[in-house]
Formats: sequence, structure tokens, C-alpha cells
Amino acid sequence: MSQLLEIVDLHAHVIADEQEKQILRGVSLSIPPGEVHVVMGPNGSGKSTLSYVLAGCDAYKITSGRVMFRGQNLLAMKPEERAALGLFLAFQNPVELPGVNNAHFLRMAVNAVRRQRGQEELDAVAFLKQARKVIETLSMAPDMLKRAVNVGFSGGEKKRNEVLQMTLLEPCFAILDETDSGLDVDALRVVAEGVNRLRSAEFSALVITHHQKLLEYLVPDRVHVMANGQMILSGGIDLARQIDQEGYVHVMKGASTCLK
Repeated sequence: MSQLLEIVDLHAHVIADEQEKQILRGVSLSIPPGEVHVVMGPNGSGKSTLSYVLAGCDAYKITSGRVMFRGQNLLAMKPEERAALGLFLAFQNPVELPGVNNAHFLRMAVNAVRRQRGQEELDAVAFLKQARKVIETLSMAPDMLKRAVNVGFSGGEKKRNEVLQMTLLEPCFAILDETDSGLDVDALRVVAEGVNRLRSAEFSALVITHHQKLLEYLVPDRVHVMANGQMILSGGIDLARQIDQEGYVHVMKGASTCLK
């Protein structure tokens, strides 16, 4: 099966205070169309760095390796080109944008991607009609469209707003960087259902999480464990359950071969 996303021996450094620190130390991972893969691992293992590198964040420097997305060199693209090609990143800590109306922001983002894809832009009426349908499925208050982006939102509201963005942008590949962080059980279910509604033969996702509970709702096709900047172990949902019961130290003991 051809791969939607193929990462081969990826090395990357984070750049902070004019210093470079290596974070990714040879990540290899392949995700075919139509599959949801999960990455788990201890804090500091490189999970979020991987998501930011894939999205094109300029705080990271690629030193070697390659990433192919839909048959194209992802690392050669600007962030907006990656988005237009169908890549979406849901942040662990969504940014607040004071003074920026949520509906206006979402419509601008949707139409920017539609223009890149050669699609007709949505007028205000068509966009609001579409957005309100999605809001209802996510159990969001309708007035959230009138508020400033994420300003005064609870943690659960911010994560729902990320799923709203993802649904409206219609990506073929979504990265969820600990979108479940800080959520109660009900909000966790809503986020998982938002991902599940997008699942199709053309849609794939990379979900970064610490919580096995989310996976009971998502039912991933594959679970990977990341440590020290590498993928060191892979399995099914039983691997996540084992981690939940025994912890990372026991599960990763003896796992020293990076996955290909």
C-alpha cells in the first residue's frame, strides 16, 4: 500500500536562545491512507517536536532525513503549502487571538485553503451555515463564533474549537498534539468523535497522547512508542493498555531497535 505520509530517518534540532539542541534522532514512520496512528511516550521524547516539524514551524532545523507527503517533499514546502495540500495541526495549547473574531478567522482560513486548492470560496452565509452544523455536533455554544479566537475559552472549549477548525478545513491528514490534554471524559469523547467523523479511505491522522482512554474512543490502527527522539516500539491498542497498566519504563525495557 502506498503511504500518505512517509518519514525516513528524520533528525532535527530545536533552536532557542541562539542555541541548538538535537531532539529528533532518526525518526522513521509510515502512515497509509485511511489509518489513524497514535504516538505515545514519556515527556521530552520528541513527540511535539515531530508534530511542529511536520507542520513547518521555523523554530526547528532539519539536519537530515526526508518526509514525503502525498508523494511530495514535505520539508521543501512552506506551512501554508502544507495546509493547502491537506495537512492540519491541532495544537496542545491553542493560541489566543484577542480582537480577532472566531467566525472571521475560521472563514479566512477555510477560504485561503480553498483558493490554494482551486475551489470556490464560501461567502459569509454559506460559511456560517456550514460552521453551525459542525458546532452542533461538537456540543459547542453557538455564540463561540462571535467571540475572539480562544479568548476566555475553557480548556475544553479551546480543544473543541481546534476540532471545529479541522472539520471545516477538511484535511486529508491531521496531527493532534495532545488535543486531549486537560479534558474531562465528556469533552474527550467529543474530540474523539470529531476525528471519527472525518475517518475515510482518504483521511489519516497522527494522534499524540498520554492517555489510553482516548484510544478507546478512537480505536487506532497502530500505536507507536517514542523515546529519546526515536520510534522504538509499535503495536496495536493492547500496547497502549499495557503502558497504562505498567508504565513506560517496563514496556520500553529492551526495546532498542528503531522502527522502519
